[in-house]
Amino acid sequence: MLHIGQTILYGSYKGRRELLWLSGCILLALMLGMAFTGYLLPWDEKAYFATAVGTNLVAEVPFFGPILQKLIRGGDQMGTLTISRFYVLHVFILPAMLIGFIAAHVFFFRKAGAAGPIKEDPIHPKLPTVPFYPRQVFVDAVFAIILIGILAVIAKTIPMGLGPAANPADTHFLPRPEWYYRPAFQWLKYLSGRWSLIGGILLPGLLALIFAGAPFLDRRLERRPWRRPISVGAFFLFLIAYTSLGIASYRDDYRDPGMAAQMHQQDADARAFMQAPFVPEAAAASVSAALASADPKVLKGQALFQAQSCNSCHGEGGIGTAAAGPLTSIGKKFTDPQLIAVLQAPNSTMTNGGMTAVALKPDDLEALAAYLEQLH
Repeated sequence: MLHIGQTILYGSYKGRRELLWLSGCILLALMLGMAFTGYLLPWDEKAYFATAVGTNLVAEVPFFGPILQKLIRGGDQMGTLTISRFYVLHVFILPAMLIGFIAAHVFFFRKAGAAGPIKEDPIHPKLPTVPFYPRQVFVDAVFAIILIGILAVIAKTIPMGLGPAANPADTHFLPRPEWYYRPAFQWLKYLSGRWSLIGGILLPGLLALIFAGAPFLDRRLERRPWRRPISVGAFFLFLIAYTSLGIASYRDDYRDPGMAAQMHQQDADARAFMQAPFVPEAAAASVSAALASADPKVLKGQALFQAQSCNSCHGEGGIGTAAAGPLTSIGKKFTDPQLIAVLQAPNSTMTNGGMTAVALKPDDLEALAAYLEQLH
């Protein structure tokens, strides 16, 4: 955004720089594609549902929408084929395209030359050319190091969170994209339903065409910002609108008490998951199976755990999901009689989370408690 702002304010896209500008627009689109495809790869609740919203939007494209959606997902529903395709796009195809268009961008820049100060003629500059090495190399290197340092500080102080594994059956989760896609998400909320084609496809497409066509629409060689009120004003209007939509999205989430409570709960679940010891799902399942096979009562409890659909909320082996917390340390908190009592009469926190009383025979309750006691 800083680079785009500088280019528009300085009018650096003028004067036989159409291909340079278009290659930059393609790089912007590829960068947004990297952000979208990489978002699914953690496969947590947030990633799953936010990507589901994004791929549902593709289906709004006239005629080819459903086919494109199926091609991206690898089927009618999101699953292992979806994550495989997003991985290939994110790690191989899009980076290869980025490298190619970065090379093209540098080539077009070298061919057209630097636009120079705002008073300079972009076609016939009067300032003499200067060598790229060593001064410009030094300036670029210092600026790159500063940017990398800023990113390192952000990564250290505000690390990316990883929540519980995606659970498509969770109907309570509220999907929200990262901050840079929040304005687009809010825009789609305003133009949803029968307006989704216009709001999600046509208007953004028209805006992208106008943006890409800037060098063709603004043909004057005038580069001073105060002499170009339409192009500069349109850019600042977009920035104001985009920022306002992002603020409105956060405001709407935390203005409604019920929605705010759910958002806080999702944040708390993600923090708890990040703080818990890492246990691979395959390892948890194998440990659970080994424990069950060692004791017939535990084996019966495991079968009851699945028959009562406890694993749909608490996960296989009780490792926890976004819908309900882990049970892997419950044996340290309760004895068998206490655990049976909790199963028969859940406390208010459990009932608020959607748990209901377990109605089983006494020997079945003992078996279920024995299984839960041995989870770790």
